Amino acid sequence: MSWFTLLTTTGTLVCCALPIMLVTLGLGAAVASLTSAVPFLIVLSQHKIWVFGFSAFMLALSGWILYRPGRKCPADPETGRLCHRVQRWNRRIYWMSVVIWGIGFFAAYMALPLQLWLEG
Repeated sequence: MSWFTLLTTTGTLVCCALPIMLVTLGLGAAVASLTSAVPFLIVLSQHKIWVFGFSAFMLALSGWILYRPGRKCPADPETGRLCHRVQRWNRRIYWMSVVIWGIGFFAAYMALPLQLWLEG
């Protein structure tokens, strides 16, 4: 589940945040070549509300799975140690996904209005 969440949140960066950041930096030609090489990015960016909504839902679901009450590791020492290791990695991947989603959300929805507000 954590890897799927990481994939969906990374998708928000690729579809929506990366093109906006490249255009902001004056690299519009790079965006044009990227969208001509991967035309599906245009469809994703046209539906970015759904992309961000789905990835936010996946983050919420993953967070609930990771931090739900009553979650315990087995009493067996070896299995318990492996369970704790897996939980630690799942939490790392989860929080990395949250950060990636936050960066994508900022770039897709807040960067341009903030820039216009600062200039105006």
